[in-house]
Amino acid sequence: MQASGSRVIGLCFLVAIIEGFDLQAAGVAAPLLAPAFGLGPAQMGVFFAMATLGLIVGALLGGRIADRWGRKAGLVLALATFGVFSIATAFTWDLTSLCVARCLTGIGLGAALPNIIAIAAESVPAKRTSTAVAVMYAGFPIGGALAALTSVLNLHGGWTTVFLVGGVAPVVVAPLLIWLLPTMTSDKSLEPGAPSEPLKALFGPSQALPTLALWLAFFFSLLVLYLLLNWLPALLIERGADRTAAGGVQIAFNLAGAVTSLFIGRAMDRFSRKLVVTVTFGALIVALLSLSLVSSLTMVLISAVLIGGAVLGVQAILYGLAPAQYPSAVRGTGVGAAVAVGRLGSIAGPLLAGMLVAAGATGGSVFLSIVPIAALGGAATLWLICSRALPSPIDKNS
Repeated sequence: MQASGSRVIGLCFLVAIIEGFDLQAAGVAAPLLAPAFGLGPAQMGVFFAMATLGLIVGALLGGRIADRWGRKAGLVLALATFGVFSIATAFTWDLTSLCVARCLTGIGLGAALPNIIAIAAESVPAKRTSTAVAVMYAGFPIGGALAALTSVLNLHGGWTTVFLVGGVAPVVVAPLLIWLLPTMTSDKSLEPGAPSEPLKALFGPSQALPTLALWLAFFFSLLVLYLLLNWLPALLIERGADRTAAGGVQIAFNLAGAVTSLFIGRAMDRFSRKLVVTVTFGALIVALLSLSLVSSLTMVLISAVLIGGAVLGVQAILYGLAPAQYPSAVRGTGVGAAVAVGRLGSIAGPLLAGMLVAAGATGGSVFLSIVPIAALGGAATLWLICSRALPSPIDKNS
């Protein structure tokens, strides 16, 4: 990467850490937040779902803003939005105000993602796109690990502090980006044949099926990810782990994901993408089966590390593939739409776990139930790679 590209990726990485912290704040706060508000499993499922409902709206808005007014403007606005409403979450007083605040926070979080994906992808040559996006994406699990660490080390006096920290950071960083981040807009002059209307860009000739495959891959993969992010600590506590051990597992989950994301991004640019996708989704399925069957805390920790590496590695794959599906003039819109559809999975995952737990399902049963869903996500991703002209170096020679 050139110096300017490295600086941009570094800034995107910093934003991803902040966003990752905020995305997992609700799951980290849940063990203390539920008794504070007297919330049962079904109500907690609604609380988690409200944030992801905001993420859907935000991803669609953020993608359009990225293409029409520039990536930089979209990212700064998104940071300010989720920072202010994360702080507001700490001052809520009942379930309704809690859900409203988290929904508005989700709008800001959702709007940030298509912008930083587009910025990362456009700051380096095309042959390094997956690596650049993976470096950026590694910030998300690191932010999540920091959120879990605040709980494990008891760095908060209650459930509110994690939301305050998650809100102050973006409010401070947003003005710095105005100064440090170069202006990045979609350059339509580079691609005169690019469709200007969003529906044509997403569903034009030869584009409809790949768009649908990308959407399915995002939907199934984010369903698995957000079920785990929101419910892993609670399900581990239900299986006998104490809060400190559950937090430790979540930290390991995130750190493994950060390391794996970096490795997978590099592998996607250098080796067979089909092989990388097959191995990553296969590892996720094996790890889910293991976590559903093992009982000792040591084996649970090992399984959680494997799941973290695999499921977050899957996200690095998808975020690396998504920008290449669309020309720069509509890249933000295309990526934003894929992320928005994936957020439907983000809603379905926590709600599914909430319903299963309310019906009396054990933690192992919940983990086992998402194995076929992970397999469907892998199948959609493989189809996308096989059907599109996105060859890796090995694919070109095969």
